[in-house]
Amino acid sequence: MELPADNKRTALLPLVVLGALLVIVLTVFTVFDGDDGDDGGAAPVASAEGKNGAGAGAGSRSAAPGGEATPIVEGSEVAAAHAVMVRYMAGLTTYDHTSTAPAWSAPLLELTSGDPRMKQATVLPSGKEWATCQAEECSSKGTAVVERDALMADDLVRGSGRTISTLVKVTAEHTAGGRSSTEENEWLVTVKEDGARWKVSGFDVFGLGDVGASDDSGE
Repeated sequence: MELPADNKRTALLPLVVLGALLVIVLTVFTVFDGDDGDDGGAAPVASAEGKNGAGAGAGSRSAAPGGEATPIVEGSEVAAAHAVMVRYMAGLTTYDHTSTAPAWSAPLLELTSGDPRMKQATVLPSGKEWATCQAEECSSKGTAVVERDALMADDLVRGSGRTISTLVKVTAEHTAGGRSSTEENEWLVTVKEDGARWKVSGFDVFGLGDVGASDDSGE
């Protein structure tokens, strides 16, 4: 039995209205999704600014206007600081049984800050160790190489200037009484800026802390 034409139109009307509402809803979702995508694109810019600003590492100053960090110490200055470190640490372990304290220590002290701690550390072996060295006509030849930088700093608050702390490996070849031996140690060496020069201000056995003057003097 067929329905009259008026009844068919009445039955189809709700379907037409429902279809129109579905089209409107899909259109609204599409528009809002496009806006969210625009906002999300701005996030990486904020992140990049954070890295160039407060996120700069210990080896650099604050960001320059161009967005690049200004280094605390330039490469050529680091090379000069390393040269002072290796000269001092190699010299500290280079001597023989004829060495005299004033002549041996004077050039090494020129490489240091000259404070009491460095004067106490820049000494030849003493006591029984030195007596044995003289009796056996000993000699020691040191070499030093830079392994890596540990810290670069510029103390603006106290005005003490720039400092560099670097891990230095020292190898000393000892000869005494016809016998030879080799000793290797890693030292954390610190230099500080003194005018236009770098001066050694301290050195510690790496991982063990400050050894003090007694260990270096053989006491």
